[in-house]
Amino acid sequence: METGYVPLQFEMARWGVPLVIAILAITAFQWRVQYEMVDFAVYRQAATRVARAEPLYQTGDGHYQFKYLPAFAIAALPLTLVDESAAKMMWFAASIGALVLLVRWSVRFLPERRRGIGLLIALTALFMAKFYAHELILGQSNIFFALLAISAIGALQLDADAIGGGLLGAAVCIKPYALVFAPWLLVNGTSGNRRALVAFATVCAVVLIAPAAIYGIDGNFQLLADWWRTVSLSTAPNLTGADNVSLAAMWTKWLGANASTRLLTGLSSAAALGLVIDAWMRRNDTGDPIYLEVAALLLLVPLLSPQGWDYVLLLATPAVALLFDRLPELSRGWQTATWGAVAIMGLVTFDLLGRAAYARFMAWSIISLAAITLLVCLTQLRRLKLA
Repeated sequence: METGYVPLQFEMARWGVPLVIAILAITAFQWRVQYEMVDFAVYRQAATRVARAEPLYQTGDGHYQFKYLPAFAIAALPLTLVDESAAKMMWFAASIGALVLLVRWSVRFLPERRRGIGLLIALTALFMAKFYAHELILGQSNIFFALLAISAIGALQLDADAIGGGLLGAAVCIKPYALVFAPWLLVNGTSGNRRALVAFATVCAVVLIAPAAIYGIDGNFQLLADWWRTVSLSTAPNLTGADNVSLAAMWTKWLGANASTRLLTGLSSAAALGLVIDAWMRRNDTGDPIYLEVAALLLLVPLLSPQGWDYVLLLATPAVALLFDRLPELSRGWQTATWGAVAIMGLVTFDLLGRAAYARFMAWSIISLAAITLLVCLTQLRRLKLA
């Protein structure tokens, strides 16, 4: 009897968690998500326009104007093959699958992991759940961007450099701020990194020229010009948005839109980049520098991008997983700073504080300060030679 009991326990543990996730996902979709997903609607509309070779960037769309590269609309074409309800279900199911892989791989790919996989997955999921939920309700695409980045980490760790670089290049199709990986690939000039850089550049080139197959060369150039104009014109109004956690938004909320704000945004952005560059320069102090450096770049994205909405902080998933893994090796002061940062980022919610208090919390950019603290704690791991 005993020989059959252990496998049964194993099978229950193996399939129990996925079953619970599936039940929760179906319930959430039926109860609320299918009635939301406003960003998904933007993607599907853009894909419909691509299928008809229509202009993508139309001012009449208002706040929900398409702001992604034209290639993303091409990638979204499968969403037009079924009706809207079915397309929503497909997108949501794919998002749930990507989320599960993101959290799991963020833990699995940790170099010289110290703590149990189950514990780290639970802690990471708990403190990042707010951002995951917001992302899923909006029908956003940051989960796929993050999954490509964490997949690239795994590929680079296995010396599959061309695949890793290609995955990071593909991330540019989803979110152009994946270009932040280009200087990292450039400065780490080993032969492997050069292969990764070539693959990255090649995929980026394909992303940029692919729409010419539908719109023609001149039409593609016009699309890219329209994209740049759309992004540029929509930046300033978004800086005062309550949910914008970027450094530019932080200073704008505190000081208003003026020259001092622009100067302080530049200086703080340079300081944040300096932290990451300092970690790059210390990469010889660790056996596997890739994970921390990619995690730091992902965490930089919502801070540096003027479109850095709070849910984009889900890109901090690898950083949070790494910090939780190394937390017992930090001093009490650094442990306190880490716990405080992740708690403020992930556990302070509208439901907890109420409308007025949460509005002040976001207006004071406290979540931005928490993200900056998290970046400092993450790079401290490199200075202590812990990652």
